[in-house]
Amino acid sequence: MDTRTRHALKKDKFAQAAASSASWIGEHQAAAVRLSLGIGVVLVAAIGGLIFWNFRSSAANAALGGALDVYTTPLATPGAPPDAGSYTTAAARATEANREFVAIAHDYGWLPEGTKAHYFAGVTYEELGQNGNAETELKTAAGSWDRNVANLAKLALAGLYRQTSRDNDAIALYNEIAAKPSATVSTSVAQLDLADLYVAEGKQDMARALWAKVKDADKDGAAGQIAAQKLGAK
Repeated sequence: MDTRTRHALKKDKFAQAAASSASWIGEHQAAAVRLSLGIGVVLVAAIGGLIFWNFRSSAANAALGGALDVYTTPLATPGAPPDAGSYTTAAARATEANREFVAIAHDYGWLPEGTKAHYFAGVTYEELGQNGNAETELKTAAGSWDRNVANLAKLALAGLYRQTSRDNDAIALYNEIAAKPSATVSTSVAQLDLADLYVAEGKQDMARALWAKVKDADKDGAAGQIAAQKLGAK
């Protein structure tokens, strides 16, 4: 095969490859464009979602902070002229704080601040003697993925159950917390509360067994000291 023929064949192969590539691009161009547009839309949506999340989170945090300010407002001194924004009774303060917590839980329930609002709504409902509403709100908070909030809600819910003669439900919650403690509620705290319940039921031996566990597990801590005092007093 002479040189001229080889060059001709090479040109033909290049032309065929180029034509094949052009054909592929033509066939898939629309799909490539759609893919690029799809990626762009996803990126825009993700950025928009992040901006929206930050905006709503900031608003929720500010609202929760305001409600907590109300809840922790010092009560007016009896006999003295009340200061602006103060409350003369704990019930009046709890009523206003509860109204704000309930609104935050409704508006921001999908945010962490909303979960905390459910907890405080439950606590203030309990203070106001509305046990049904308190149980509903505390159960919602107790189901949170955030164990710190969930355990606080379970502890409050267990206290509510004790007040309403539902000791078995309270015991179950104390044991749940003890098995999966958190930074907000330790195993020792749950066991101390459970021991108090046993004392109220007249089950002294079960209470003493728990105090002994707490004393051994938290020798230098406040819970261990309380348990030691309980053991020494019985």
